[in-house]
Amino acid sequence: TLPLYEPHLVAPSTGEPLPTESRLTNSCIQARRKCQADPTCNAAYQHLDSCTSSISTPLPSEEPSVPADCLEAAQQLRNSSLKGCTCHRRMKNQATCLNIYWTVHRARSLGDYELDISPYEDTVTSKPWKINLNKLNMLKPDSDLCLKFTTLCTLNEKCERLRKAYGEACSGARCQRQACLRQLLAFFEKAAEPHAQGMLLCPCAPTDRGCGERRKNTIAPSCALPSVATSCLDLRNLCLSDPLCRSRLVDFQTHCHPMDILGTCATEQSRCLRAYLGLIGTVMTPNFVSNVNTSVALSCTCRGSGNLQEECEQLEGFFSRNPCLMEAIAAKMRFHSQLFSQDWADSTFAVMEHQNKNPALRPLPWVPSLFSCILTLILLLSFW
Repeated sequence: TLPLYEPHLVAPSTGEPLPTESRLTNSCIQARRKCQADPTCNAAYQHLDSCTSSISTPLPSEEPSVPADCLEAAQQLRNSSLKGCTCHRRMKNQATCLNIYWTVHRARSLGDYELDISPYEDTVTSKPWKINLNKLNMLKPDSDLCLKFTTLCTLNEKCERLRKAYGEACSGARCQRQACLRQLLAFFEKAAEPHAQGMLLCPCAPTDRGCGERRKNTIAPSCALPSVATSCLDLRNLCLSDPLCRSRLVDFQTHCHPMDILGTCATEQSRCLRAYLGLIGTVMTPNFVSNVNTSVALSCTCRGSGNLQEECEQLEGFFSRNPCLMEAIAAKMRFHSQLFSQDWADSTFAVMEHQNKNPALRPLPWVPSLFSCILTLILLLSFW
């Protein structure tokens, strides 16, 4: 598992190179090449690909009609390298990789019930993330932390370039929502995690509305989010129709829900936050709902959901009433607050030791609720 401490915070940010296919344990692109070299595997994949494009999408309450030969092709691929293949959010040809993944993992319509497993593999980077904290003396001591983190981004060439790109795409009268979402996705995918998380998960005093407004506007809600809240169920269906959004939603489900009946959160808080930020720039983009607290929500409504009201509220609550996500955000904000209050004459090791020894910065168990289990069912029922 990944360590729970923060990345090294001592030197200028150098960023992280995009993971190559060879750095992934079993990239779906590599696995597809291996499959192509095997006539039996290749024939099964080609047949399955044609099956998935011809199967109609039934209502959630209906059983899809799947030809026996399609089920047989899916079964054959279970014994191939494609079955366990994965992708990475920072890899090249990510869209191709995800298309391969979802061709193999075709939900219950083809007998696959593993939609609670993320298509993304966590890889260990060769170099730790770095932020230049020597530049902290350039920041005004009385400025709010959201402004300080924005300034740190400005002082980093790559972060500033990515921030300007989405700022221009998401600005006022020139706003084009799809272009805005693409640039937001690029920022949270390519900017160094400490920069991106610092800007979005910066702590603000409840009375500091200016700080809270800056944090809320990091995602440029007036452009990135729909002006009129749509149905949460329609939003989910739109997301599931897109391989990338579907992947980010399943990744979020994988890392931000209870792992077992004991109520333990599924994985480390760092993975939950990474999955949460991975949704920004998709149609399921979440955001803070206020400039005075840290509550988050999707930009959608459950009004008019009829007999699907409960299902809709469970989906909505997975963002607005998710204790794993809420605690992960709170812990990250506590750490960010401490970044600017510690004596940095000590070494980075002291920073890591501080977080390791501080129980408040560790994942906390929580009482499990039904919505995490129901969301799994919702996703399963919504693919076809």
